[in-house]
Amino acid sequence: MFRRSPARHALCLAVLGALATPVYAQESQAASSDKETTADDSSSVKSLGKVTVSARKRDETLQEVPVAVTAFTPERLETLNVQDLGDLDAQVPNLTVYAARGSSSTVTAYIRGIGQSDPLWGVDPGVGIYLDDVYIARPQGALLDVFDVERIEVLRGPQGTLYGKNTIGGAIKYISKELPKTTNGFGSVTVGNYGQLDVKGAIGGPILGTDALRARLSVASLHRDGFGTNLTNGQPVSDKEILALRGELGAFVSDDFDIKLAFDWMDDQSGVRGAKMLAVNPLNSTYKPLDSRYDIRSGMGNVNDTGMKGVSATATWRMNPSWTAKYVIAKRESDTSTDIDFDTLPGKYVDVHAFYSDEQLSNELQLNYDGGGRARGVMGAYMFSGEAGGQVLNYFHNPLGATTITNPLFGDTQGKVITDSFAVYTDWSIDLSERLGLDIGARWTDEKKHAIALNKFYTTPNYTTSWGTAANFDKTIRFKNLSPKLAVNYDFTQDIMGYVSATRGFKSGGYNIRANTTSVPRSGDPFRDEQVDSLEVGTKMGLLDQSLFLNFAYFHNKYKDIQLSVFTEYTLPNGSKSFFGDFTNAGAGTIDGFEVEYQWMPSNRWLISGNLAWMDSKYTEFMSSNVNIADTQYFTNAPEFSGAFNIEHRLPMIAGGELTARAGYTYQSSVWPTTDLSPAIYQEGYGLVNAGLIWRKKPWTVSLQGSNLTDEEYRTTGYNIAAYGVLTGFYGAPRQYSLTVRYDF
Repeated sequence: MFRRSPARHALCLAVLGALATPVYAQESQAASSDKETTADDSSSVKSLGKVTVSARKRDETLQEVPVAVTAFTPERLETLNVQDLGDLDAQVPNLTVYAARGSSSTVTAYIRGIGQSDPLWGVDPGVGIYLDDVYIARPQGALLDVFDVERIEVLRGPQGTLYGKNTIGGAIKYISKELPKTTNGFGSVTVGNYGQLDVKGAIGGPILGTDALRARLSVASLHRDGFGTNLTNGQPVSDKEILALRGELGAFVSDDFDIKLAFDWMDDQSGVRGAKMLAVNPLNSTYKPLDSRYDIRSGMGNVNDTGMKGVSATATWRMNPSWTAKYVIAKRESDTSTDIDFDTLPGKYVDVHAFYSDEQLSNELQLNYDGGGRARGVMGAYMFSGEAGGQVLNYFHNPLGATTITNPLFGDTQGKVITDSFAVYTDWSIDLSERLGLDIGARWTDEKKHAIALNKFYTTPNYTTSWGTAANFDKTIRFKNLSPKLAVNYDFTQDIMGYVSATRGFKSGGYNIRANTTSVPRSGDPFRDEQVDSLEVGTKMGLLDQSLFLNFAYFHNKYKDIQLSVFTEYTLPNGSKSFFGDFTNAGAGTIDGFEVEYQWMPSNRWLISGNLAWMDSKYTEFMSSNVNIADTQYFTNAPEFSGAFNIEHRLPMIAGGELTARAGYTYQSSVWPTTDLSPAIYQEGYGLVNAGLIWRKKPWTVSLQGSNLTDEEYRTTGYNIAAYGVLTGFYGAPRQYSLTVRYDF
């Protein structure tokens, strides 16, 4: 397959070169624990820096906000070698996030056991992902690469009183760099094994000679050869080829009013991710499982392209010292074309050509109040209109069976889901005394889902003559919900705060676009909305003269009408079995968990950080054929134990600058990655070892990083399609190492 990496890298370098020529170096400022150390006395204790977050739609320090939130500054992201949102996985308690099955930029995200792994249109995510306050409705392209970022925040637990759609599990907020008043930027080049070559850069500052008009442009060209090879055609497998642009223009009309225009664009031409055959497929027992977990023998092409773009405008008006109004309008689009060879074999057995398209328009109006007194709060209205659709062309063939009208089976699944959502919300913090605070909020949502589906069977692979219809419907359903929040926080001392919160989360239902109402009549019925009631108790502590941050959180979630995507089978007219993608509600369950986050700076040269998490998730009701089988079912992507440990040492160099050495270990206990609960796809507990060396001397940074240094083999997900003998697993990345040179100006 033709790859455009030379031209794409050249474009990236040309843009950077043209823009960076007239720029002069500027000092950077970072309010984080990654500040340069200049003191010579290694025994002196240096306090950890304060990180500002906007978890409650206003700026607060991380240790003061009574919300379970983890925040990462640019320096922290660089130190931990976070290249995309998937690298945050173990660094946040009870967070699971990775690339979905055969893709490289489609996200699967779970927080505290709540999420959604099905990227099909009509199915909403359980964790909201936000790019600069704009909700990204579809998972395609949402596994954002990290470059030119101000910070990333991960909010755990329901966030409905503050954020747009579908934050029943939590929210991941990607916040781009602010528009600077003085010209600055950076350029970096990364090389690594597997042919890695990444070029990133940004420039921003005043334009037309005044800081009342500012702009910023950032660009990234990301390339990596495949982890494996398609042995049938020699094409790379699990390679990476992404080009991304982000830009912002701000007009600061006065001290009281400004308007910012932003755009982002991403073109992902990465190839398919390889799936390892876990057992011989009885449809063709000639082919045995390969030794490599990345090599495949697919007869399909290396097509897995995603394009995503968005534009937004944000107007902020500080009406008076107490009130601020903010209006955000945004439009986003994405398109995906992908070949999915479920069987991974040269022959045509279970082959799929899939096309996804999405467009959305959102409007949000906020009113923020902070008069310097006892009360602070936000009120808002949120409107969302989206259309998600596509087409899936299926080829299902059992060569062991007789050739009939249903074997091979040519299916065409197409349609769209139109969503119109309106919500109003409010969230207020009230100081009842100098130590006692109350947080109260609510969100009311009115959401309509309009589904159009036309699923047919055809006589030939050109899909021209239909012999039967699996589903043909045009249906609409409406969901209304009121989600309240009540929290109390208390300052035991100046450095120790505790809080208790009760919150409800909501995610609307919808229709299964894969429905087969002919063979499975109920599949045309809507699935119900999800709801979770969450009780959380936590503390945030800054101890030992702010050299030790220690945060605890315990949560108890009552989760009902859990939406599940299940790959199963149905009976064809001739009595044989075929694949069916079911979507249903499981019933109810409970999720209990405990989280610890820590940062300790015993001296100005040492930093120890990480987290520990425990989670107990179980179904209390899971009905199958009128029988409650809850005791035999398990939550997906909900490990019982997980955690991370990082240790860093910083050493001033005689020649100047500072050298930081880091070693890290992350662990996750056993997990069921898919809803079919296949023991072959089940992943035992595993740990990953990572390390890095970073030398910083302004304006230069040189970074040597290594991940999965023991080359651990671990599955993230897989497919089990029993009707066609498919049993495969998708694996995490192998051992990687890279060298980055960065120049800041």
